[in-house]
Amino acid sequence: MEPLNIPSRMLGQMMLPGFCARCFWIALRCEGKLPYQIPFPGIFNSIDAYGKDIIHDYFDRKGELPPWYPKIGKVSEYLSSKKLHWTRFRHEDPKTRVVLRGTPDDIFKRPDGTHHIVDYKTAKATGTQDELFPLYLVQLNVYAYIANANGVFPTSALTLIYVEPLTDIPSTEFDLVMDDSGFALNFMATAKKVELKSEALIPELMQRARDIHERSRPPAGEAGCKDCEKLERVMALVGK
Repeated sequence: MEPLNIPSRMLGQMMLPGFCARCFWIALRCEGKLPYQIPFPGIFNSIDAYGKDIIHDYFDRKGELPPWYPKIGKVSEYLSSKKLHWTRFRHEDPKTRVVLRGTPDDIFKRPDGTHHIVDYKTAKATGTQDELFPLYLVQLNVYAYIANANGVFPTSALTLIYVEPLTDIPSTEFDLVMDDSGFALNFMATAKKVELKSEALIPELMQRARDIHERSRPPAGEAGCKDCEKLERVMALVGK
């Protein structure tokens, strides 16, 4: 049985409403490299990196998180980004040979020696975003599972932080955000606690992913799956 590489976000797809095992099988067999996909805009990576630099710089100077940062409890340090890159932050499950990998946004060490994993989402904390919360729950618990399995970062808390751009600025305040070089965009951070249940949740999802991958033929598609409908149209088109 060959190793099966699965990014944390991809594993979380199995928890979303309307999950389609057929589409998941195809994505696994194609190693996630599907045609016609629009790449994730790089600007969000730039925003995330800049935000983390600001947070870390403030912590280096003050020994604490910025005053605008959501209250997540006492932290004593943050882990270097070099330790959190997906090339190092990974774990192969010996039973399923599923290789979990990902890049946590931040891991803070707590005074008791355990760690608090934080993930940032550049989005509004709205009902629409809550539809994706099961995916984020899995993503954060995958990070906790990897950290605990590697025996380096024992985890005791998970938090999702929505970083929302503030766009409702009165015209009377434009001078505060704009000058000759351009304009500044303010953000508001809102935290949402995530249940830590990596040991109960992640092994089951890894086994389910392996079972889907090992099928010689794709499973039936989910009723009403839009991607399956598009695939059928493409197959009908090229089969003409």
